[in-house]
Amino acid sequence: MRFVYRNLLRLTFLATAFSPVVQGVAQPATNPQVWVGSWAASQQIPEPQNALPPATLSDVTIRQIFHLSMGGTMLRVHLSNSFGTEPLHFSSVHIARPLSASASDIDPASDKALSFAGSDDVIVPAGAEYISDPISFPAAALSNVAVTFHLDALPAQQTGHPGSRATSYSIHGDLVSSASLPGAQQVVHWYQVSGIDVLAPAKSASIVALGDSITDGHASTTNGNDRWTDVLAQRLQASSVDRDISVLNQGIGGNHLLTDGLGPNTLARFNRDVLAQSGVHWLIVFEGVNDLGGLTRNGEVSPAEHALLVHRILGAYQQIIVRAHAQGIRVLGATITPDTGSDYYHPGPRSEADRQAINKWIRTPGNFDAVLDFDKAMRDPQHPDRLLPAYDCGDHLHPSPAGYRVMGEAVPLSLFTR
Repeated sequence: MRFVYRNLLRLTFLATAFSPVVQGVAQPATNPQVWVGSWAASQQIPEPQNALPPATLSDVTIRQIFHLSMGGTMLRVHLSNSFGTEPLHFSSVHIARPLSASASDIDPASDKALSFAGSDDVIVPAGAEYISDPISFPAAALSNVAVTFHLDALPAQQTGHPGSRATSYSIHGDLVSSASLPGAQQVVHWYQVSGIDVLAPAKSASIVALGDSITDGHASTTNGNDRWTDVLAQRLQASSVDRDISVLNQGIGGNHLLTDGLGPNTLARFNRDVLAQSGVHWLIVFEGVNDLGGLTRNGEVSPAEHALLVHRILGAYQQIIVRAHAQGIRVLGATITPDTGSDYYHPGPRSEADRQAINKWIRTPGNFDAVLDFDKAMRDPQHPDRLLPAYDCGDHLHPSPAGYRVMGEAVPLSLFTR
């Protein structure tokens, strides 16, 4: 009997310990909720010109502003040491409402300290991420939040997102609660923060946009939040039925499907940037132009090398689809936009033929679950191998803000019905 009693106690403990909770927030049976990513950025090792200078910035406070897609009353913040080679100590981390998207000022009444397993500080292991405890912090959809943290010393190898298109601020001392940071160094990069989640109704979900500099927003407006993913988020929030869907921008400038460039190749970063995101139900894949352009950037190559590259790109798409489907994620393929005239890649007829072959595969039913025809939306009808001049930022590769708006408006919201 004593043996049976002990085992009953053990079973009772296990049932209690593993009852459904959401990271410390109980889920009422009548109103279940889930964590959904509202903002995210792909992490990489910042290039030397984009890194904070460690020789001059020990005992440093860094304040960064992030633009949410979906709102909520409870938040949690993802700190990242994904590319660090040693543990990283955050001595304090705060969240507040910024007074502007382009200034360091915050509303001091809104400032709150984040905790990590109940502590004000946290040591994030090398190569890891750490999610804060949930915090009550009402934030509207499409609003900005400021996350400020203090480090005793910058890591020897930083983790960040150089293509932030948003201003960040760094200054000596522990000033995480300061209403403003006068004299702070300003840079247009993000560091050591990879995501912000909101607690949302159970039917809520996120869209991950996996891409390169066109998704990252090259030539968009600094602090303007006018990337194509921002436009898509605005449209979802304006819809009466899609406000519970967020958009996570996982673009990296210069990213390749097949080789490491600026940031890890797409297949290498897939688990972290797609599968690990909170609440992801849909994936948009918009990659390949850098692989195509890189093949002939230093001169034309043989037809066999062109054919091999196309084969490998299609193979990478298939790998992404298989891995996403295994997790129940619907995959939308975006056609590659024109780049003829690009001074950086200067593609020739063979590269254009490669692009057309890949886009034909993307459009073929049965490959992706659905298609976003960005090529059709952005090309010049008179010169279909080129961007329409009104949508071209001037380098014949990246869209202008007007072009990004057209891309964001070209995404059918009907694709996200559940």
